[in-house]
Amino acid sequence: MRIGANFDDGCKFTVWAPLLEKVSVEVKNEAGAVTHLPMTQDEQGYWHVSAPNLPAGTRYLYQLEEGEEAWPDPASHFQPEGVHGPSAVVDHAQYKWQDDGWQGVPLTDYIIYELHVGTFTPEGTFAGAIARLPDLVELGVTVVEIMPVAQFPGARNWGYDGVFPFAVQNSYGGPDSLKQLVDACHRHGLAVIMDVVYNHFGPEGNYTGKFGPYTTDHYRTPWGSAINFDDAYSGGVRNYFIENALMWLRDYHIDGLRLDAVHAIYDFGAKHFLQELAEKVADFAAGRPSPAYLIAESDLNNPRLTRPVEKGGYQLDSQWSDDFHHALHNRLTGDAMGYYQDFDSLEALAIAFKHRFAYDGKYSSFRKRAHGAPAPDLPSPQFVVSSQNHDQIGNRMLGDRFSTRIPFDGLKLAAGATILSPYLPMLFMGEEYGDPAPFLYFVDHGDPGLLEAVRKGRTLEFKDFHASGTPPDPGSVETFKAATLDWLTVEEEGERSQQATLRRFYRQLIKVRKQCQIMTPSYPEDLTVEHTDPVLYYRRTLAIGDLLCLMNFSQQPEKVELPLGTKVWHQQINSADAQWSASSSADQASDATGPLPETLSASSPSTLVLSPLSIALYQAESSA
Repeated sequence: MRIGANFDDGCKFTVWAPLLEKVSVEVKNEAGAVTHLPMTQDEQGYWHVSAPNLPAGTRYLYQLEEGEEAWPDPASHFQPEGVHGPSAVVDHAQYKWQDDGWQGVPLTDYIIYELHVGTFTPEGTFAGAIARLPDLVELGVTVVEIMPVAQFPGARNWGYDGVFPFAVQNSYGGPDSLKQLVDACHRHGLAVIMDVVYNHFGPEGNYTGKFGPYTTDHYRTPWGSAINFDDAYSGGVRNYFIENALMWLRDYHIDGLRLDAVHAIYDFGAKHFLQELAEKVADFAAGRPSPAYLIAESDLNNPRLTRPVEKGGYQLDSQWSDDFHHALHNRLTGDAMGYYQDFDSLEALAIAFKHRFAYDGKYSSFRKRAHGAPAPDLPSPQFVVSSQNHDQIGNRMLGDRFSTRIPFDGLKLAAGATILSPYLPMLFMGEEYGDPAPFLYFVDHGDPGLLEAVRKGRTLEFKDFHASGTPPDPGSVETFKAATLDWLTVEEEGERSQQATLRRFYRQLIKVRKQCQIMTPSYPEDLTVEHTDPVLYYRRTLAIGDLLCLMNFSQQPEKVELPLGTKVWHQQINSADAQWSASSSADQASDATGPLPETLSASSPSTLVLSPLSIALYQAESSA
């Protein structure tokens, strides 16, 4: 059931309000005159009315009882005056797409670049992001993941406080501007993932409760009432979010959706909402030339999310593996507070490299229970990994990035471990050149009481990490401005050589990933992972030529014994090479350790000395 204001032989309004006895559309024309269009209810609780001559851009509200206050459309496609203002009619057919030849990017080729529109550029708009797309193409990423753009209160927000899931944020540029960004991405060969939130509504401007039981008190989320996916009248709610997903794919040509925190989507019905969503998206994608992917964020370590339906799964396309991040973060920073206490050994990272999750049914000391389940049957592209992302940076008290916490060599090691992993790598905007800007939590709520509650809540969130002090004010415009990227320009490369070098290293890592076909799907049996703290190395079987990846997490040179066998191995990249040095001179750590051989074979020394905080990749000559 299409909902909202949609054009099909004129404008048609549809709103789900199953418990109401009277609904009308309150329309205001350009002269300010108000007209009420009475609606008719069907047996499923949807109210309908047609307005054939109504032009796009018309402002409207729904009046739910005669003489009572009118409210914006829960399925509004645009809120030009913000969350408390009237909705505006959008005719999506008026936009002329230029991506007719677009066939998408295969999931195996995904190299994701996560960005927040408001801080990605100084302009903080979709148009501003378009100007930076050539930088992403040059970097070598293949997918742009956009943090939520569903209408939220004010002009500053991460996007997870959205209250109009169908409406594109007005301060970013609105619907047509987003379409122009997607069009431009496709023109540059970049796929687009949209981050969507189906587990809760934000606290300010959420008027869905005026219309029907969109939420339920049977379950609670960290953000309040849960979405009603399995209680009475849940059919209309399920349709609401499925229609939202289809809208992004259909009206904005989005290539995939990142589903926020699916562990907070509660559904104990016979068919889980996520399975139904996957089925509807698959049906839609079958009718277009480009694929549509669903990627779940979850902390459950649950392989059911991506297993096929016939094996009891929901058949999503991929999911995040936070264990990989946590284990890598612990090794590079030494953090062992909060959930990081579960990853206080190199073994955790070794297990995450091979087995997808470090916790696949093992006891978690942080959770005080067994956590996760094994996933040996799931191929590597069904997992997304990162060394940094918006959550793991922004949910630190000071929003500090790796660039301000670990040495330059550690930044290269983090990048290499992620991009050379068998999984789908994701970068967070600016990490490719070590941008120091903190990514702090920020909001622009109009309710002073709510803003104060957010301030107090942020302070309480850090108790598990034993953080002291008060975090920067999330309501301050300065907190928001501090997160804006300081882009590395050509003119500055000489002055900021370390950032320029890091960016070149990222480009080379991505190039090596593609050349060595690391994106080829693999299973745990294809990897042999060894570790002798602080050295980790893996061997991976590949038809094009086996891989040997060496990582030293110590700040001292370390020796590693390698059973090289009869193969001949050729070095593909070594982060300790002089060309990747942070200084302008070539006399770096390799003077103490000696350079790694360009070629390894049975006649080579079996003991190698790895430079501090370094990663190197070798590929064997193919036996074919």
